[in-house]
Amino acid sequence: MLFFPIPIYDFVTVTSSILTKQPANQPTTVRTTLANGLTVIAVENPVADIVACRIFIRAGQLSEMPATANLFDLLAAVLTKGTVTKNALEIADIVESMGASFGADASADYSIVSLKAVSADFEALLALASEVIQEPSFPVSEIDLERRLLLQGLKSIKEQPFSVAYNHLREAIYQGHPYGLPHTQAEICLNKFTQADLQTAHHRYFRPDNMVITVVGRISPTLAIKLIEQYFGDWQLDHSASPRSLFPISFPPVRVASRKIVTVQETNQAFIVLGHLAGSVTDPDYAALKLISTYLGSGLSSRLFVELREKQGLAYDVSAFYPTRLGTSQFIAYIGTAPENLQVALAGLQREIDRLKTNPLSAAELQVAKNKILGQYALGKQTNGQIAQTYGWYEILGLGMAFDEAFPQAIAAVTCEDIQAAAQRCFIEQSISILGPAAVVEPFKS
Repeated sequence: MLFFPIPIYDFVTVTSSILTKQPANQPTTVRTTLANGLTVIAVENPVADIVACRIFIRAGQLSEMPATANLFDLLAAVLTKGTVTKNALEIADIVESMGASFGADASADYSIVSLKAVSADFEALLALASEVIQEPSFPVSEIDLERRLLLQGLKSIKEQPFSVAYNHLREAIYQGHPYGLPHTQAEICLNKFTQADLQTAHHRYFRPDNMVITVVGRISPTLAIKLIEQYFGDWQLDHSASPRSLFPISFPPVRVASRKIVTVQETNQAFIVLGHLAGSVTDPDYAALKLISTYLGSGLSSRLFVELREKQGLAYDVSAFYPTRLGTSQFIAYIGTAPENLQVALAGLQREIDRLKTNPLSAAELQVAKNKILGQYALGKQTNGQIAQTYGWYEILGLGMAFDEAFPQAIAAVTCEDIQAAAQRCFIEQSISILGPAAVVEPFKS
């Protein structure tokens, strides 16, 4: 995700809440923590008669181990398919009768339940979400169905050449780390998970002091917090397990080392994926690396697109990305090219990465990258759902809403010298994943 500067607000403590004093044209924001530890962020944004809510749980891929790979994907898929009083069809009927949206998903660092409804139906939808989150039944028939769908999804990934090349790289650079759990391991685990496994994970991680709820829309913060207190406030903590025991999961530290993976696949394109381990969201180089990824790979004017596709005609697809992660992240640059151009495409991609360590960006190049980040964030934070996602995401990562101001300020402060220094620190040990026809990739095995 990307970020856009907003005014610096004064924060005033109101009982247990933080009330953001907004300019007249800005929505009112309140952050509070309930007695049971649940964090609530409420934003009044009356532009549209819609209320969006995101319920974040600090449990995702980072909470998994080899024996539990893809556990939270399965849990999220089944979570909304039954409670102690309602089956999947009854839940779907309630949601559809409102014309609302309701679903759950899992990601690298968290799981999330998303809901959206018109203002008049929000309370009823929130009541349903409360029941789903606190009293899921995990029906065996739904587990079997979602298990098959997830396995089919993993199978389809094997038919996508870029995904294959990227996943091989991810598994190599994250050996022993939850971010690198291989899909083959996920398949093994998915075939073994039982209802009891989902119940155990739910009992361990789905607890109010491990959650953040954001509500954004045509609803006052006072009413939003009152409703969450009504439907979640009496959720009692399980004191048999301390929140401190939830994280971190014990796993070996990620080791920086160069690796090369060559995959033979008779495809029309050859794919090259270059990877470097990179800092987490709290790393001092985070803002600079975000700018580097934007400069290299964001849009038709990006360096990689212009140099390797437009000028040299080497790329069908070329880009770079640097995901925001609570743990050690990765900086990825990739290119899809004609098999006969594999060698020159690899050299070109490596050259563009290496030049950042020796050739500082010009002030104009840096400003363009900054403008892209700020502009993309402005476009990505227009809806109530996008605002709810952003604020909740910051909170669940431990950054807090203040990050919405701190990051743009950090972006503005990055200099050309900072970019070069970050490149020199990050782009050292490079791992390479190459996929394509045997005739062109076999020589790279040596």
